[in-house]
Amino acid sequence: MTNIYLSGALVEQTDEYFMRLALAEAKLAWDADEVPVGAILVIDGKVVGRGHNLVVATNDPTAHAEIAALRDAAKAIGNYRVVGSTLYSTIEPCAMCAGAIVHARVSRLVYGASDPRAGAVRTHFGICESELLNHRVSVEAGVLESECGQMLVSFFRLRR
Repeated sequence: MTNIYLSGALVEQTDEYFMRLALAEAKLAWDADEVPVGAILVIDGKVVGRGHNLVVATNDPTAHAEIAALRDAAKAIGNYRVVGSTLYSTIEPCAMCAGAIVHARVSRLVYGASDPRAGAVRTHFGICESELLNHRVSVEAGVLESECGQMLVSFFRLRR
């Protein structure tokens, strides 16, 4: 599992492995009464950043899982540009997170469930693949989609 850019079954298995780590981060958010979204940032097959939603706990609207993972990785590698990285998120990133992903020069984004309300990668805006921006991110959607989506559905069902 050291090379995440191979084709075929190895990529699928690797993507599922790292998405399961992102799901574990989402569970940490759930346990903290936050919207259960998790993210993992990987470079050369190694996790260099991880995060989960902490918006409520920190009273910070930017404390999304993807932002937390990018911050964690930037601190770990000493550079905000995470060239050659793959970011795994349990849900399609919002406009803020998609913009940060592009700005950080993430090479590849893998997400689980689409977000019909705020998804800005494919659902509404196509930010990561836009030719209007100076960097484009390769996008893979739907990895462990059912598990990622079900976690969110279950979380909100319990609160209504």
